[in-house]
Amino acid sequence: MRLLVRDRLLGIGDDYWIEDDQGRKVFLVDGKAMRLRETFELKDMEGRVLIDIHAKMLSVRDTMVIERDDQALATVKRKRLSLLRNHYRVALVDGTELDVSGKILDREFAIEYDGELLADISRRWFTVRDTYGLQITRDDADPALLLAIAVCVIRLAEKERGDED
Repeated sequence: MRLLVRDRLLGIGDDYWIEDDQGRKVFLVDGKAMRLRETFELKDMEGRVLIDIHAKMLSVRDTMVIERDDQALATVKRKRLSLLRNHYRVALVDGTELDVSGKILDREFAIEYDGELLADISRRWFTVRDTYGLQITRDDADPALLLAIAVCVIRLAEKERGDED
């Protein structure tokens, strides 16, 4: 499955559409303004909230929390720093850990579980600015969760660099 993300296409807020490889809109990332903490909702085409993403309050390191149906699903935070690649750790509530690494701000990174590629995020498939693809490599993977993870690590990397909107 390949998803096309038009990241802040018009620079208005933090809302943007995700399309499938046939150009059909399948998800909306809806940034919630005027909240005490940074919040995003991942919605389906009917406007139902599939995933809630928010910054964790009072944490030492910047951390984002992913919830489904008001239940914690995962936390995302920076793992370590290297010269060329950023690394983030995703801790799922069942104890599973995912590794996210690559050039996050360039939209060239991967989401892996125990060395197995779950999703590849890249701009190399597109010529349009502020557009990147999310290629899901496993049929049994949760597209909404992988998309939420990508949103989290990109936002954390932008925040660290000082790209506050």
